[in-house]
Amino acid sequence: METAVVIGEDKRRNDEKLIALDDTAHQISTDPWYQAGFVLTTGINSSYVLGYSGSIMVPLGWIGGVVGLLLAAAMSLYANILVARLHEVGGRRKIRYRDLAGYIYGKKMYRLTWALQYVNLFMINTGYIILAGQALKLMACILSLTFLKAIYVLFRDDGALKLPYCIAIAGFVCALFAFGIPHLSALRVWLGFSTLFSLVYIVIAFALSLKDGLKSEARDYSIPTSHWDKVFSIVGAVANLVFAYNTGMLPEIQATVKEPAIKNMEKALWFQFTVGGLPLYAVTFLGYWAYGSSTSSYLLNSVQGPVWVKVVANVASFLQTVIALHIFASPMYEYLDTKHGRGGSPYELHNVLFRIFVRGGYLTVNTLVAALLPFLGDFMSLTGALSTFPLTFVLANHMYLMVKNRKLSMPRKAWHWLNVVGFSLLAILAAIAAMKLISVDSKTYHLFADI
Repeated sequence: METAVVIGEDKRRNDEKLIALDDTAHQISTDPWYQAGFVLTTGINSSYVLGYSGSIMVPLGWIGGVVGLLLAAAMSLYANILVARLHEVGGRRKIRYRDLAGYIYGKKMYRLTWALQYVNLFMINTGYIILAGQALKLMACILSLTFLKAIYVLFRDDGALKLPYCIAIAGFVCALFAFGIPHLSALRVWLGFSTLFSLVYIVIAFALSLKDGLKSEARDYSIPTSHWDKVFSIVGAVANLVFAYNTGMLPEIQATVKEPAIKNMEKALWFQFTVGGLPLYAVTFLGYWAYGSSTSSYLLNSVQGPVWVKVVANVASFLQTVIALHIFASPMYEYLDTKHGRGGSPYELHNVLFRIFVRGGYLTVNTLVAALLPFLGDFMSLTGALSTFPLTFVLANHMYLMVKNRKLSMPRKAWHWLNVVGFSLLAILAAIAAMKLISVDSKTYHLFADI
């Protein structure tokens, strides 16, 4: 590996303005730190947050769940700050995760990092489409929605809107949004809508869970399943812990931030892990308190309340998911636009048509996988194991070692190596557990299951 990265630019970093890479079709260095903060907060408070009561708290219980979430937050903040501080090396900003890894290790690691990141983002986006489909199905179950029925009867005449069809509709809506928003920086006002939608379904889920919890009798908080299933579930929940906080695309988000990029990104990260994390804790802990070990993997399936309130919550969840998916698909969009797109305004007809065909094809594959295997919790576990652990913890600590090696004391070097080895082992265990859970669910539910 090409590891000659302990480079002399460190001593002049404060004296020179580093040059940003210009080989991208998307905008860079244009956004204030708080816009990046809202992008990050949109990620952690997306509709995935409605699943953490069931996917994290149920397998881990009160002590394991609470301590695990807080510890994972602290470790994730630390690891992300390490990556943020490596944004400017070699005299240039590294606007992609794979650019940073390739500069430090060489071409082979460039390709491997891109593969890991692609898997991470593909799985996250698949999960978003599953979530959007679940919200759509629940809306249809709660309230007879004429336009959904009209679409559905074109395919079936049994009068029931099933999850695979809801997932197909959700994928189509996500594609329409992707056609109109050319790059991450263009989200701007949509981030405000995303925050509003998040608050709507989180507040409603919180309020209805509180009401149900106050009315219900004693709940069962025991960790379910047999011994070995319990072990696999616990390891899978640990993967979900890191999945909850991390994007796997920090350099791509940091690339949009104005100079000084490192200082501004650290502000955004502190915002994400303080104010931004409060809604996640509120709905996760209260949801588990209200329903115990019977908590659904999608909290809005568990709550009881007025029809119109539940419909509003699911509409908000659906719309927020459409926006959040665009964030996690943006590295793939940037790659495709830069490599195969044409110049000019992103709103010119030829660029719009390019997005329709290319992004439409990408999201079609996402949607097909989501409909085939709609096991949301398992996807979260597998994503955490295969991508989030390596990208956020293993690679972050090792890259920091490679770049800062001469400046680190022996105890700090030992600390980073401990993180590299420990998280590598944890990633392997989590991947085994996730595959086991998917195997079990695949036997329980058939392909295109209506769950």
